[in-house]
Amino acid sequence: MAVKAGRKKRKTYDLSVAIGSLRFKNPVILASGTCGFGHELEELIDVNKLGGLITKTVTLFKKEGNRPPRIVETPAGLLNSIGLANGGLKDFMFQKLKHLEKIQTNIIVSIAGDELDEFVKLTESLSEVPCISGIEVNLSCPNIRHKATGLSLLAQDKKAVEKIITKLRKTTKKVLLTKLSPNVTDIKEIAKAAECAGAEALSLVNTYPGMAVDAYTRKPKLGGITGGLSGPCIKPLALKCVWEAYNAVKIPIVGTGGIIEATDVIEFMLCGASAVQIGTANFIDPQAPIKVLAGITQYMRDRHISDIKCLTGALKT
Repeated sequence: MAVKAGRKKRKTYDLSVAIGSLRFKNPVILASGTCGFGHELEELIDVNKLGGLITKTVTLFKKEGNRPPRIVETPAGLLNSIGLANGGLKDFMFQKLKHLEKIQTNIIVSIAGDELDEFVKLTESLSEVPCISGIEVNLSCPNIRHKATGLSLLAQDKKAVEKIITKLRKTTKKVLLTKLSPNVTDIKEIAKAAECAGAEALSLVNTYPGMAVDAYTRKPKLGGITGGLSGPCIKPLALKCVWEAYNAVKIPIVGTGGIIEATDVIEFMLCGASAVQIGTANFIDPQAPIKVLAGITQYMRDRHISDIKCLTGALKT
């Protein structure tokens, strides 16, 4: 009697990554400001399949944001001048949170403040919420001006970054990601400041400042005149920042900036990113993150890569 051949074991691919004490099922995370508070996408995409979601930035008090128009398309990119419009901490805790509690993946809340005390109060409140995995400290929104320093970007001030992250590190046990700006003389210096202050990871990069003009009306296309540029047009610039920071710090980097397809993710990881955030692509196709995830698996299968973590920093120079 012939012996029946055993079924061939299907090869598995490890897409899991770690950011501080957090473990992500895969490196694909929805970027802040492009996925609301989760429920906005529930009929368009299964967020639970992704590594995580970073909420729209929450401030201590309600913000109306900048005057419209707030978004305009540009060649290979998107300009926005939202100005952190949101309902404030109270609205988040009593309205938005109930939707986030249903999501079965890592929830990271983005926060911003005009003063150190506001960052602290936000962090204290969010630290008490079990479903929140981490906090992304947004120090780099280009569409607001902070009262304490007069700077539009706290991330341009090394001392401000150190002061804020040091204080927040003492305030919470949640994983802290520091969202930095590419609009600095030396990204390595700011990255090191965040690392030394206690950040577990860096989010690189936020948008670049830009503007769009209507040649016929002779007016700016944005109500706020200038805004933050995102999309494929900034990817080469973002890759450079990730590469430079990776060679300067030991903490993980979450790369973002113009990711549309799987090969973009691979490029960011080769430059040093442990995970990535997908932003502008969500506006083009809400299913983009799922397609990107499938593409990453195919890339690994085609190249016989069993563990995605081996790609981080594997750029050949």
